Amino acid sequence: MELPEECWELIFNFLDHHRHFESLSLVSTQFFSITNHLRRSLKISSQTIPFLPNLFRRFPNLKGIEIPEFDGDLNFLLHQISKSGLDLESLTLSNQSHFPLMGLREMGLRMRNLTELNCSEMNCLQDTDLSAIGNSFPLLEDLNISFPQYNSRFGPNWSVDLQCFSGIVTDEGIIHLSTKLKNLLKIDLSGNQFITDKSLQFLSANCLLLREIGIRECDFITQNGIGIVMRRCIHLNSISVDGIGIPSIDSFFQESFVFAKNLCELNLSHSFVSDELLSSIAEACLPLKKLTICHCYDFTFVGVSYLLYKYQFLEYLDLEGANFLTDESMVNLCEFLHKSTFINLSLCSKLTSLTFFTLVSNCPLLKDIKMERTNLGVEEFIVDFGINPCIRSLNLSGNESLSDECIKKIAICCPNLQELKISHCPTITEEGIGEVLRNCGEMRHLEMNRCLGIKCFDIDFELPKLEVLQAGGPLMDDEALIVIAKKCHGLLQLDLEGCLNVTAKGVNGVVQSCTRLREINLKWCDNVKVDIIPSMVFSRPSLRKIIPPCKFIPTDKQKNFFLRHGCLVCEG
Repeated sequence: MELPEECWELIFNFLDHHRHFESLSLVSTQFFSITNHLRRSLKISSQTIPFLPNLFRRFPNLKGIEIPEFDGDLNFLLHQISKSGLDLESLTLSNQSHFPLMGLREMGLRMRNLTELNCSEMNCLQDTDLSAIGNSFPLLEDLNISFPQYNSRFGPNWSVDLQCFSGIVTDEGIIHLSTKLKNLLKIDLSGNQFITDKSLQFLSANCLLLREIGIRECDFITQNGIGIVMRRCIHLNSISVDGIGIPSIDSFFQESFVFAKNLCELNLSHSFVSDELLSSIAEACLPLKKLTICHCYDFTFVGVSYLLYKYQFLEYLDLEGANFLTDESMVNLCEFLHKSTFINLSLCSKLTSLTFFTLVSNCPLLKDIKMERTNLGVEEFIVDFGINPCIRSLNLSGNESLSDECIKKIAICCPNLQELKISHCPTITEEGIGEVLRNCGEMRHLEMNRCLGIKCFDIDFELPKLEVLQAGGPLMDDEALIVIAKKCHGLLQLDLEGCLNVTAKGVNGVVQSCTRLREINLKWCDNVKVDIIPSMVFSRPSLRKIIPPCKFIPTDKQKNFFLRHGCLVCEG
């Protein structure tokens, strides 16, 4: 008895990533049809243009389209999308050379249900562009206009061309937006360096549903403006700022936290954050779940410990660069982190393995730990440590003292680890990484670039779940690639950048055996002959992207030829 399509749809939607739809679509015409109708997003590049009409017909239920760094006629592309009959809800136009005024206006006439628009890193974004956005998409709920690019506005001596000031985002543009976008829930204004508190005053007065705001690197926005947002926007649950507290924390700003009754996420990166400010945040009794105070100055263990004592339900904590932290202080702080799922202690140079194993043992819900460039592994000690089955991701890169013995203990106490980053850890050897892979059978993502202590990659067991492997540097040679080909049949992405000991023989072994391989990076692999590229494309239909050795510069004709086989071959 065959299952109805509705049941198959429910099953397919349980997959952890839609990239698995491609292999499913090859099983039968029924699966092909189901996966086509389930796909909700599409990323478009210049090479995709010839196939767009077919893609739009194939995926009729697309809700989101991404067009990053497009070098063609963007207005014409948006014209094609407008005529597709799709009912889009999300559009990303990041890192474009110009604002597609005509194209967006046409989309606004046809796609009135668009609620999310990302125009980040747009070149020469200006007030007239914001007016077009407000007029074209009145139902927008999420708008990102962060970090517009104005490099061309400055002369060779960094003198400002005053005639160009009409071509930037100012308060007038933001004010116009605020009067048009009554449904706005989220806006990121970061990097718009010429807006002032006036913009925040009108946003908080006109956009009454506003929940999230990003205002990093906005030099003319003051603590007073931020305080106004917290006092007026009663639904505000996330705010991201930086560089505050110079020369001191303003009392109006400090006292505004008590009004932000729904604030769940707070980012104060790169600021002067005093213990007094942390105490005010603690006393405000917010529903705080996510706190980022990375690379902040002026606060001490006293301030952060009091805040964590008050917010023992905190789930996300970023303390990167808090150099005053010691193992002893972290042992004390762990008493308040029983609900945490993420912690970042990178660049806290006094922290060692004791901190890591204390976190593992005392924080049962932790899933993700970042301890880059600390003193992890610097000491040898005998300590009882617990097993934490929740931990899924560890970023331990740049720990120069991280030893085999330490990484073995980590593997034992994190048996369900899926992602491990240990790049630039020179004292780890093949013995240590072998034990990690043996004990962590759920490993899906491994980064071990420039691990100079690993001289070979020789394992005698299968790694069926490993999907991403980054092993740039001297580690990889043809023998290691043959092992990967035999043991890692599920590999999707392989990064071999700078592997000078790799040749076409090893690469061919991986391409032939890893039947799901989608991406491979051979940049700076100078001993791989460039004539291998066509055979890679033809022999492995799953390949979607190849970064070839630097000597290979494909012509437009070659690029199009490879694309017809489904693979984007970049310039090396």
